[in-house]
Amino acid sequence: MANYDTVRSAYLKFPDRSDFAPAQKDDGTVIIYYSGEKGLQKAQMLGFSLGITPVLEQAEKHKIYELLEGLGGEVDDVGSGSEDDFGDETVNILTSSYDDAPVIKLVNQIIIHAVKSGASDIHFEGRDNAFLVRLRVDGRLTTFRRYPKSVHEPIVARIKVIASLDVAETRRTQDGRINLKIGNRSIDIRVSCMPSVNGEKLVLRILERSTDFATLEQVGLEGKTLDMYRPYLDRPNGIILVTGPTGSGKTTTLYASLLAMNRESKNVLTVEDPVEYHIDNITQVQVNLPANITFANAIRAFLRQDPDIILVGEIRDNVTAEAAVQASLTGHLVLSTLHTNDAPTAVSRLIEMDVEPFLISSSLLLVMGQRLVRKICPLCKQDIKADDVIKKFFGDVGVNIDVYMKGKGCEHCFQTGYRGRVGIFEILTVNDDIRRLVNRSASAFEIREEARKHGFQTMFEHGVELIRKGQTTPEELLSVTRSE
Repeated sequence: MANYDTVRSAYLKFPDRSDFAPAQKDDGTVIIYYSGEKGLQKAQMLGFSLGITPVLEQAEKHKIYELLEGLGGEVDDVGSGSEDDFGDETVNILTSSYDDAPVIKLVNQIIIHAVKSGASDIHFEGRDNAFLVRLRVDGRLTTFRRYPKSVHEPIVARIKVIASLDVAETRRTQDGRINLKIGNRSIDIRVSCMPSVNGEKLVLRILERSTDFATLEQVGLEGKTLDMYRPYLDRPNGIILVTGPTGSGKTTTLYASLLAMNRESKNVLTVEDPVEYHIDNITQVQVNLPANITFANAIRAFLRQDPDIILVGEIRDNVTAEAAVQASLTGHLVLSTLHTNDAPTAVSRLIEMDVEPFLISSSLLLVMGQRLVRKICPLCKQDIKADDVIKKFFGDVGVNIDVYMKGKGCEHCFQTGYRGRVGIFEILTVNDDIRRLVNRSASAFEIREEARKHGFQTMFEHGVELIRKGQTTPEELLSVTRSE
């Protein structure tokens, strides 16, 4: 029997590898898994080309794709190519030709590695004497590879081709989209191209359609926080706001909220910019300015569609804010996001948008502020003694931290000590006392102090709980929020 490296090398030269793949057992035996009659024929042909009688075993397609990810997903591996052009159709980039041009293989290897690493964005950036590829994993942007400047234009041109952008246009911004498959995963990639002094910069936002949507518990809502939030999703009317900066997981929380509702008996409509994920049993509308489909215009149109629940991607201006308020006052539950630093500031932000305070107090049910913190890698977490700086900072706000958990770094977490992210939250429920403050346009500080009398917990305090549970670290908490 030929060794695994020989079989693997020969296998990677096949033009279509979608229905068979080799693997090596613990005892060193090489086995070839196949799916269907064509897969069996290819596996036998592989054995014939090597002059061996291979060990064959039938397997499900998803197992073959899992093997393909390991065989073809590394950037240093010359075996993971793709077809010359993705076009408009969805193509599985793990399973096509070995003989593609180097730039095609390089682009697809980078995409495969980014998806396997759980990256949300890929940045292709020119420098004076180099070309960088950077990945954003768990909210942190790190340099993945540094290439010679000579590959800059070919890589940009390749991505423009598969995103259906104008390759010849280099002086203005362009936006495009790529649909592809990586094994079992269906991937949507939004492409943004922008000119700079060092050549065009590309940012690819990765959206994985095949991933199950997160539940409220998976987002990080649990215990008393979940008990406080969940009942408001059953309210017949009013506004629920989720606040935080860009990238704090607001949209994910809103999607999780929709999944927690009984959508079979509800007419749910959303207006988003853009629609990132498609959800069953929900009508989703994308903002389209040339067609005059704005957040506000969509809300007004929704009111003629017999809605029960309306999700507005973001309240950005007075027109949208007033439309959302009117929708809530006419018997609909409205969910939306707002860019503020914390929950109490949301009221001040709405007043700044010229929404009348009495309308805010009448319609607003709940405001939830949130941030995302990285979770400690479960495979390399260990006890760490807090240094004097950490002790003093937390001690000054009445929190005693002597020992906490921290990841030392391993292959699973790419030596970062963190793997995945979880939300920290603060929930402001609008009761009669808060309404009185809103009606007189009280400051965010006054609203916060009144809320504290009713058990309001800040994001910082929620983060301290996660530190004590061994889910995140003091350094991570301080990087996203501060004690008031």
